[in-house]
Amino acid sequence: MSLIVNQIALEISARAEQVAAAIALLDEGSTVPFIARYRKEVTGGLDDTQLRLLDQRLTYLRELEDRRQVILKTIAEQGKLTPELQREIVAADNKTRLEDLYLPYKAKRRTKGQIAIEAGLLPLADALLVDPNLAPETAANDYLNVETGFADVKAVLDGAKYILMERFAEDADLLAKLRRHLAQYAVLKSSMVAGKETEGAKFRDYFSHQEVWKNVPSHRALAMFRGRNEGCLNLQLQPDGDDENAHANCEQMIASHFNLRQQNRAGDAFMRTVVQWTWKVKLHLQLENDLLGELREKAEIEAIAVFARNMKDLLMAAPAGMRATLGLDPGLRTGVKVIVVDETGKLVANTTIFPHAPQNLWDKSVKTLAAYCKQYKVELIAIGNGTASRETDKLAADVIKMLPEMRLTKVMVSEAGASIYSASELASLEFPDLDVSLRGAVSIGRRLQDPLAELVKIEPKAIGVGQYQHDVNQSLLTKSLDAVVEDCVNAVGVDLNTASVPLLARVAGLNKTLAQNIVIYRDSNGRFMQRKDLLKVPRLGPKAYEQAAGFLRISNGTNPLDASAVHPEAYPLVEKIGSKHQKSVEQIIGNSSFLKSINPAEFADEHFGVPTITDIIKELDKPGRDPRPEFKTATFKDGVEKLSDLTPGMLLEGVITNVTNFGAFVDIGVHQDGLVHISSLTDKFVSDPHQVVKAGDIVKVKVLEVEVDRKRIALTMRLDEQPQARGAGSDAGSSGKQQAKSGSYAAKPTQPKASKPVDNGNAAMGNAFAAALAKMKK
Repeated sequence: MSLIVNQIALEISARAEQVAAAIALLDEGSTVPFIARYRKEVTGGLDDTQLRLLDQRLTYLRELEDRRQVILKTIAEQGKLTPELQREIVAADNKTRLEDLYLPYKAKRRTKGQIAIEAGLLPLADALLVDPNLAPETAANDYLNVETGFADVKAVLDGAKYILMERFAEDADLLAKLRRHLAQYAVLKSSMVAGKETEGAKFRDYFSHQEVWKNVPSHRALAMFRGRNEGCLNLQLQPDGDDENAHANCEQMIASHFNLRQQNRAGDAFMRTVVQWTWKVKLHLQLENDLLGELREKAEIEAIAVFARNMKDLLMAAPAGMRATLGLDPGLRTGVKVIVVDETGKLVANTTIFPHAPQNLWDKSVKTLAAYCKQYKVELIAIGNGTASRETDKLAADVIKMLPEMRLTKVMVSEAGASIYSASELASLEFPDLDVSLRGAVSIGRRLQDPLAELVKIEPKAIGVGQYQHDVNQSLLTKSLDAVVEDCVNAVGVDLNTASVPLLARVAGLNKTLAQNIVIYRDSNGRFMQRKDLLKVPRLGPKAYEQAAGFLRISNGTNPLDASAVHPEAYPLVEKIGSKHQKSVEQIIGNSSFLKSINPAEFADEHFGVPTITDIIKELDKPGRDPRPEFKTATFKDGVEKLSDLTPGMLLEGVITNVTNFGAFVDIGVHQDGLVHISSLTDKFVSDPHQVVKAGDIVKVKVLEVEVDRKRIALTMRLDEQPQARGAGSDAGSSGKQQAKSGSYAAKPTQPKASKPVDNGNAAMGNAFAAALAKMKK
């Protein structure tokens, strides 16, 4: 265990005692949000990012240790566990190395080498390996055996060859050397499967493509793997960039590892054949599969990390607030679905209007919406950004003009995932008598009020802020996104008396069953008046209460501290502070001048240290503060409603909808996101777009190029960048030059013959990105 603790400590830049304490808390059933916020003294202040990595690595290293013990036991039972082998197995720090060491002792089907050993050819193989002056044909005569199938010299030498090939291919140190060499110099080559020109058109940029393995970025790797999975691409790993001598270096490494040299001795030709066959028959394909698997794994991890960052930005987007909201789900022939949710998110009205063609009941629709706004004192109008959204936006504008005294605010809202929610079991339970299309309008309205509370009802993968989310490890993706949702929900806090089951289920220490029990108890007994009443909820025990209580808020309850993030276990500390200064809890909360005068060290004891007391004082100053930013809206330009309305050089305002490794996608109100390539995000060098923008940001952009027929829009946030500069050469400003040198997605691959592909694996990305990159290819 100490080895695991020390290794994790090194990886997360922490002390061993911090890691050991965190592991103990996790093993006791504590959650990451609880440990990060309420156990800072125990862990020495490890944050949620460090704790998530610690939890992930702990699982891996424990699995590694379990596998190590199984391997040691298996080899020992075979009577082959030498002290040296045991030391190597104990020292193995990853699963690949461990399995390489186990390979010679692993149960396997009967091989040609084993058959040769059973026939008594092992001494011959050993002799030929040790003595290069021994003539193979002469030595083989002594091992002829008709009964075992080795009746002639060729068969005998082939048997010896297979014995040595298997021995060479199972040498763990040799495998490690070859892997290091391939990781540094191997080239990934992609080619078209014959006859797939039309079917695989979206992968045409990979029909003849090569790139150094170590430089292949996540999104490009996943695009090629998708092409292979769809039967359109062949992928091959070439050991070195030199086509003529691609395999020579690897064969030489095998020879050198076993101290084999070509000096025109009697056995040299035989050993050269053994080396060549070892590489071409045994190792090349095996290592190619290993490295392609490693590339895919790294690409998936990177794609999942991108998805998680975007998901966090989306969930932590600024809420417009719990104000009466008119939700509009746009449509043409089927009409615009209309709902009103009040300041608590409760559905109070719904209908369908037909302002657009073919009915064209514009004036009637405006009056209907105006009447709803007056009747329910609406403050916000949420408009889904799907089909007919800009036309519906105009409709909302006319309503606002009709009711200037109400000071209505209209906002375009992403409806990604709304249809998934509409047809879900959750939506059916929440609105059993409501039409599916109207449920989507409810989701749109509520996600404007509070995006976090509404989006937790939708499977994260359906929200559409990732790249190649359907191509990656679904288990790992789900686990990663669940962690993001959990961290976001607990960072904001949850109103115990209004939260839905899906939202409560994301609170630390709770699950779906406990969340349902809380809602059932609330419905039967009325609102919670104090946190400790949670202990009356069926199956919610002390441990769950300890983990969840600090993240659950009760407004206007019997104890004002229940509306804050102060944990109930710390209430006595707050009362102690008040008692010493002769103030009630009510007099302390929000009293900034008094709270600033408190010295945390004065109240530190064996239960609460300075970090926790400092946090408590900050929370008392602004109880229940929301960490999310201030609410802002983007204004789409009038008259720009479809791709054909765009012209190069046009300045627009938009909302970042998705951030990838190669740039950011922006909704500018034309039903097709445009791409700001990484080289056009800023005048400075950028290695990661997330350093500059995040999902939900409102940005100013300039149109660089529009391809209406292919639905491609190239944008720039460098507002001085001229559209023609993209076609004049690859150096459209210093940022473009720096980006090309960086080896990033904008840069040319390091291999001279490599083409620079467009990522067409995802429809939105392919459409927008292709246009941006097409110009840069000139």
